[in-house]
Amino acid sequence: MNSELSGKLVIIKDKKATKLHEKSHYGNMTEEGLQISLIEALYLAEKGKIKISENEKSISIDDMFKRIRNEELFTKYLVFSDLRNRGYIVKTGFKYGSEFRLYERGKSPGDGHSNFLVKVISEDHEIKVSDFSSYVRVAHGVNKKLLFAVVDEENDITYYNVEWTRP
Repeated sequence: MNSELSGKLVIIKDKKATKLHEKSHYGNMTEEGLQISLIEALYLAEKGKIKISENEKSISIDDMFKRIRNEELFTKYLVFSDLRNRGYIVKTGFKYGSEFRLYERGKSPGDGHSNFLVKVISEDHEIKVSDFSSYVRVAHGVNKKLLFAVVDEENDITYYNVEWTRP
């Protein structure tokens, strides 16, 4: 499927885009077509599902990686890719102050609520206790589990499940 880079979004106008959205839950359907994030676009391009162009000029996967790095999305891309490869549905979590919402395998956005909020950080990132507390509080308040995805120097990811506990 052909797609067009438009700012920080990629738009797929192909008729198959609806099927991609309904079956695999990528992006959001609009009158223009299926709007997907740069992260989703790179993932789909790597899988050979879409070809990305800008102003009718093809964009290589290497160029997309450069854009992802320039937008400081690389660690988020690594986590997104890892979770999708594990069979999870991954949607944006901005509304909850996290990078992603995560749906259990076999569940989808139309079938109920997400189970997890995913916060992505690099291993050298320092977190204030007050920020950490607010992440946990928000997740607990919306009845979700909080996963911290910590990306190290070798781009390996370690997931930590953080839960609210009442003494």
